[in-house]
Amino acid sequence: MQDFLDQIEACVPALRRYARALTRNIDLADDLVQDCLERAISRRGLFRPSGEVRAWLFTILVNLYRNSLRATRRHGTFLAMDAIAEPGAPAPQPGHIALAEMARAIETLPLEQKEAILLVALEGLPYAEAADILKIPLGTLMSRLGRARAALRLATGNPAEPHLRTVK
Repeated sequence: MQDFLDQIEACVPALRRYARALTRNIDLADDLVQDCLERAISRRGLFRPSGEVRAWLFTILVNLYRNSLRATRRHGTFLAMDAIAEPGAPAPQPGHIALAEMARAIETLPLEQKEAILLVALEGLPYAEAADILKIPLGTLMSRLGRARAALRLATGNPAEPHLRTVK
């Protein structure tokens, strides 16, 4: 039991990072991770030692996130008044602008592409593990990654890879 809890504890930073990237809200991400950990610990009997705890936890997190999206679509979202930015705020630094542009571009991706690109690019998971977490075939994951990368290149002003550009 203690070994199981130690494995879960080692995964918490990665779960938080992925949840924050998915939700783009620290409080929602922390709640999502908390729900994931609670579910994993309360259902530890369902874990099969043949796989990694990390992949199992990410699967739980992705499923909880998808469920929360469905609930939000049904009930709408609450926007606090203090969450609205004040007009006339100073412009961010150029590095922050590029990062914010990429974050906005990721937000425009379809959910399937967003989940895939964040698991592979942000978490650095191997393709096979990311496909297992999302419960899709490896080829489907690679297709989603390709479409996501192409959409991000277009959204950030880099429409084609240098080797794919036509030469006149």
